[in-house]
Amino acid sequence: MASLAIPEVEEIEVVYGLEGAVEATSRYQRLAAAFTAKYGQAPELYARAPGRVNLIGEHIDYEGYGVLPMAVRQDTIVAIRRGGDKLVVANLEAAVYPDIEFGTDPAQPVDVVNHTWGNYFLSAYKGVFEHLASKGVAAPPAVGLQVMVHGTVPLGSGLSSSAAIVCASSLAVAAVLGVAGSLTKGDVAEFACSAERHVGVNSGGMDQAISVMGMPGVAMLVEFNPVRATDVQLPAGATFVIANSMAVSKKAETADRRYNLRVVECRLAAMLLAVALGKAPAEAAGITTLKQVEPAIIDKYGPGAEEQDKAVRELLHEGVYTPEEIEGLLQKPLSSMYEGNASALRVLGVVGPEGFRLRDRALHVYSEAGRVYAFRDVCKSEAAGDDKLCQLGALMDASHASCAELFCCSCAELDALVGAARQAGALGARLTGEASRQGQPLHRHFRCCVLLASLSAVRCYSIPFCNMPSVHLSSVASHPVACSATGAAAEAAPAAAGHAFQPTTIQCRLLCCCTRCRLGWLHCVAGAGG
Repeated sequence: MASLAIPEVEEIEVVYGLEGAVEATSRYQRLAAAFTAKYGQAPELYARAPGRVNLIGEHIDYEGYGVLPMAVRQDTIVAIRRGGDKLVVANLEAAVYPDIEFGTDPAQPVDVVNHTWGNYFLSAYKGVFEHLASKGVAAPPAVGLQVMVHGTVPLGSGLSSSAAIVCASSLAVAAVLGVAGSLTKGDVAEFACSAERHVGVNSGGMDQAISVMGMPGVAMLVEFNPVRATDVQLPAGATFVIANSMAVSKKAETADRRYNLRVVECRLAAMLLAVALGKAPAEAAGITTLKQVEPAIIDKYGPGAEEQDKAVRELLHEGVYTPEEIEGLLQKPLSSMYEGNASALRVLGVVGPEGFRLRDRALHVYSEAGRVYAFRDVCKSEAAGDDKLCQLGALMDASHASCAELFCCSCAELDALVGAARQAGALGARLTGEASRQGQPLHRHFRCCVLLASLSAVRCYSIPFCNMPSVHLSSVASHPVACSATGAAAEAAPAAAGHAFQPTTIQCRLLCCCTRCRLGWLHCVAGAGG
């Protein structure tokens, strides 16, 4: 998969299928008209990259472990042409995303202090030139580009809207500059991951890999170093529903106390484990991921998840590690270990008395890595279909518990959403994407959950959110309305007995339809009934 060339298509049905072609055609026509109205000429080409839902494997890609996501139908389109002497980046939703202009120098820095949505395009632009330089390929002259973007991946929902725009922008820039023909899917996945780090987020690579390498109807086991993807056929009858709280979490703007903090904590945990396992502090300081420590754990404790759990519990203490304690164990200042890593240094600058919870982070990473391969093995097993679904649901439940309790990347509202899904009959449910228990008011910092149900099951429920009206959700089943090309709202069934119901707007759209699985989307907007 990683070695395949980037496909170029001329028929929209190839990308969106017959059921989505009408809606997609209208969208491209609107984008083309707005582009022409702004720049005076039509775009030379379009590039498109989808969002993703991570079925299992949260916060472990940047630790070198495999993950199991699926691409979703929601995507980002970038229309582009050469022209002018600047990079002009516009958006079809101009009232929300104002025009941004940059110079054409690919070496220019990305302003992470004053973050704008256009930074994602600039990071992709830089990434193309950096990739060519790393391969010893002469780059084409930097020229002015006229760009217009439109995305349908909900912002801050945990479905990787940022990776979608970076991947689509990377493809658009490479194609318009005439270098796309030399790129493989693996190339784009790897340099887009590195490029997104210019906006200040230490991305691990999952989001870009599945955006570039995802295929209809299957999940992908995405592994790293080098990046590669393997199809995972989901059990017949499996229905995955994404429930979006509609509360936004902007990863790039809050990374130093959230996403990047977890990256730093995991590396610190790896270094301290290495010291406890006998490595000299100077040698341990060169370790960057928990996966690098795994061989030493196997040598002392043996292979397997239970042995990893035992090692972490014995070698790392409970509670908080202070910066001073870590520096004493590693015998050097933390700042020297992260020299040249601007995002990590920002994290060190804002961490206060809360310190670093290293044992919890390591316990999550090792256990979650095991659940990814267990999920894959269940899908491949000869077990009966219902048994498979129950086993997958149990793994998703365990994943959410670990995310909430050990990695602290859930929140009260998201926990309530997951709990309500289970009460309504979901076989399993977990957060997808990243959230937080820290910082700003919690209702602004959570994302989506993904729940698993059998195809025949239909459940309705309502959830009283903190400081919000109740939100009524309905799972997507095999229903003709959900498959309509127009994406019209599907009528929800009455609320289940015992659950309060308040008026809401419910939109149910089928993202990916095949004989093996169903992937649905619940776009939940609280109505005025609160």
